[in-house]
Amino acid sequence: MSDSAKVEAKGWVVYPIGSRPRMGLAILLGIQQYLTMFGATVLIPFIVGGGMGMPQGELALLISTIFFASGLCTLIQQSPIGNRLPVIQGGTFSFLGPTFAIIGMVGAQKLGWQVSVQQIAAAIMFASVFEIVLGYTGLMGYIKRAISPVVIAPTIAMIGLALYGIGAPWMATNWIISLITLVALVIYSQVFSRKSRVFLLFPVLLAILTGWIASLIGSLIGWIPAANEAYLLGGKLDSIKAAPWISFRPLVPFKWGLPTLTSITVAGSFGMLAGYLASMIESIGDYYACSRISEGPVPTEKMISRGLGAEGLGCFIAGILQTCNGTTTYSENIGAIGLTRTASRRVIRAGAVVMLIIPVIAKFGATLATLPMPVVGAMFVGLFGLIASVGLSNLQFVNLNNPRNLFVLGISFFVGLSFPAHFNATAINWAAAGKAPEILGNILQAIFTSGMSVTAIVGILLDNTLPGATREERGLVVWETEATDEAWEKAEAEWKKMAVGEERKIIIE
Repeated sequence: MSDSAKVEAKGWVVYPIGSRPRMGLAILLGIQQYLTMFGATVLIPFIVGGGMGMPQGELALLISTIFFASGLCTLIQQSPIGNRLPVIQGGTFSFLGPTFAIIGMVGAQKLGWQVSVQQIAAAIMFASVFEIVLGYTGLMGYIKRAISPVVIAPTIAMIGLALYGIGAPWMATNWIISLITLVALVIYSQVFSRKSRVFLLFPVLLAILTGWIASLIGSLIGWIPAANEAYLLGGKLDSIKAAPWISFRPLVPFKWGLPTLTSITVAGSFGMLAGYLASMIESIGDYYACSRISEGPVPTEKMISRGLGAEGLGCFIAGILQTCNGTTTYSENIGAIGLTRTASRRVIRAGAVVMLIIPVIAKFGATLATLPMPVVGAMFVGLFGLIASVGLSNLQFVNLNNPRNLFVLGISFFVGLSFPAHFNATAINWAAAGKAPEILGNILQAIFTSGMSVTAIVGILLDNTLPGATREERGLVVWETEATDEAWEKAEAEWKKMAVGEERKIIIE
């Protein structure tokens, strides 16, 4: 490769990490960054709220709450106690498996959706201590050496694969609307995106709007019956009218009640550790990817530790706000950096501040809560499938001609699918009486019903004990690029030379 080619390949980001676009432009770019992860953020409350039977009005509040938490946690990550990479924090699909395990345990005792919210929040807060300690003590710097792409690939893939049973049933509530939405997602993201920057940036949002509008038209002309999930008139529109313009309830801690310590709390906390493990594994990969695509140096172990510690702190705050979810680094945000050529911290902070303001507008959450179930089901198919493929993409660093690696991958995938299929249908039966066996049974039930936890545990044990593969064949050498504080200090000095509003001039010869 010639020198000019190297320059072209390296200098393509218009706004690097330390640049300072003018505030008006930074706000617009920040909103754009958040819009790329809008679909995924909206879907999480629908999945959890629908699973626990949360009323429409409360679901609107949950949506507003998770957006507020996203903005707050992003600002924490951008502070000195975070890694200060241009990453957005938000809800994570990694917590869905353990969350549904808790909902199942609460449902079995017929305690109501409010108790589900309380127990989920308690489990997230208790388990967040695990990530905070691993992060800020630097222990994760040692633990991550045992986590190779052989483990990461199936664990992240299981986030999507474990929820395969939801997509078609939700689409089946109205096949016409769901297929319109799914076809729109495919065409917008894979065809129109090659010709239009709008479709390149917002295929998920535009597909949701297409399905939403189709539902409204179908409701107006009468071919969607009022009992169907795609029906948008009546009570759904009434809930928007009834919602106040301004509400500070998304900011209120423990708005659905204080949790109590029960066997479900203990079991859910242990099960939630599986979600934290998958989230941390994914975040470490995201840190490397974000730094690389932003033309920054390789993240140091200190940066990774601070980043994970900040995510743990963010999860604790999310538990207090009762988002029914945690917080992690969004992969969509990293893709957006590549699409928009914008990696500025100022842009990310500006977008985060906007997210602190928007959820206070109560009609915002009420409007999002009318999203039809068949539209959400179509998004499941597209987004969960994409998450699975993102996990599998880590295998590009692994020697797949090594039978030992194939053995570890095969078993990790199979047990991650097979064990939850069994334990979701058959509760653990303890012959011994007493509280301790009941708690232990609930703990194991929460772990074994999460495909991620089973996959991660089996993968880590096998990958670090079985002989037959070098570190290079396991994909670890790729992640061991030298990272130093000096490299970051040099980069920061270069970024500080850029004046406010100055952008990097990209010349393509």
